Amino acid sequence: MAELLFGSGGIPHSSKTKTTVDGIKRVAELGLGCMEIEFVQGVRMGEDGARLVADTAIREQVKLSAHAPYFINFNAHEPEKIRNSQERLLQTARIAALCGAESVVLHTAFYLGDSPDKAYNTVKKYLEETLNQLRKEKNQVWIRPELMGKPTQFGTLEEILNLSTEIEGVAPCIDFAHYHARTDTFNSYQEFVSILLRIKERLGRVALNNMHIHVSGIAYGKKGETKHLNLKESDFQYVELLTALRDYNIKGLVICESPNLEEDALLLQTTYNTLLKVDL
Repeated sequence: MAELLFGSGGIPHSSKTKTTVDGIKRVAELGLGCMEIEFVQGVRMGEDGARLVADTAIREQVKLSAHAPYFINFNAHEPEKIRNSQERLLQTARIAALCGAESVVLHTAFYLGDSPDKAYNTVKKYLEETLNQLRKEKNQVWIRPELMGKPTQFGTLEEILNLSTEIEGVAPCIDFAHYHARTDTFNSYQEFVSILLRIKERLGRVALNNMHIHVSGIAYGKKGETKHLNLKESDFQYVELLTALRDYNIKGLVICESPNLEEDALLLQTTYNTLLKVDL
């Protein structure tokens, strides 16, 4: 991937209709470069529809990713819930591949009172099984566990970097707003840089050339994230983040998950392009 592209987490609000195809067309009209297809309530797209999505994305030159359903927990204590989680991820990856999406993001698990180590081993086991099945199917979509915003949720920076080093086909989704909400820190240039350097240290420069990033404003409290906000209504230092992304020549997709979607995606893109013109 040759550059850093900006887009919306889901169909833009200003789209003609609330279909993925029209969403892609609207993203292109706005001058944005990518869109995440939100399968968060379930995968309700057939193979023919997915192929139409792929054709549209190619024609409009919009890069796609997908977000798996929220109803996934690879640390569930009931075997049936584990199997359902695996099936939902497989279903998302299959349709995402037909759409031409290169990555599938997921909320991996909850600790459910287990120690982080125990939860990690459980998650790794069942996620590895799922990736093995995708490899058998020759499915090349990246599976990206997301950096999560609540301490009850599996998904610290180290957990997702460990999964990315230990399971072939897994790469991180770095949600900088989530990490800020989870830690009540990581909201400055130096802290953003420290995350990028940690990714490079663990996964190599190649990971910085193929990043999948979520950004939004965020509200948070003692229990971490409470809700997403528009960037200018939050304390999230997005200009400092964009400056870090510029300085370290980060490439990949930046998906905006603010409630106003395309407005903040355009704000991020415009701000980033302005920073590129500033002498380093």
